[in-house]
Amino acid sequence: MWQSVIAILGTLAGASVTAWFQQRGQRAERAATAAAAHHQVALDAVTDLIAALADHRRTMWLREAARLAGADWTALRADSHATRAAITAPTVRVTVLLPALAATAQAAADATYAMRNATDHTALDAAREEAITATDALTHAAGQILAA
Repeated sequence: MWQSVIAILGTLAGASVTAWFQQRGQRAERAATAAAAHHQVALDAVTDLIAALADHRRTMWLREAARLAGADWTALRADSHATRAAITAPTVRVTVLLPALAATAQAAADATYAMRNATDHTALDAAREEAITATDALTHAAGQILAA
């Protein structure tokens, strides 16, 4: 009789331990899948922001160069409004998904916006270089965070 009770308890204990290990494995697998998905979404957000900053930087350089040359820059102005608006969504995504990058992302955007109303071509080129440097800093910081 006692042998039967011990056998039944052993079987129940074995089943419980097996179930616990399976749940633990499934939980770890779900966590790894969620982490990989978050990593990919964050990488996409940073990539989108850096591309939007590059587009706006190029458009602003063309716009301001035309303005400084005294050319008609009406169409370029409309283009710059579109590229500036395209920065908003990726900036928000980066800020929400990677809060540690919020200040760096905003600094890169601000440096790009600072190209507006350059006083001459030298100032425009300097502002462009500052915007590139700020975007490079964002790229580097994102790389370090996403590699961790």
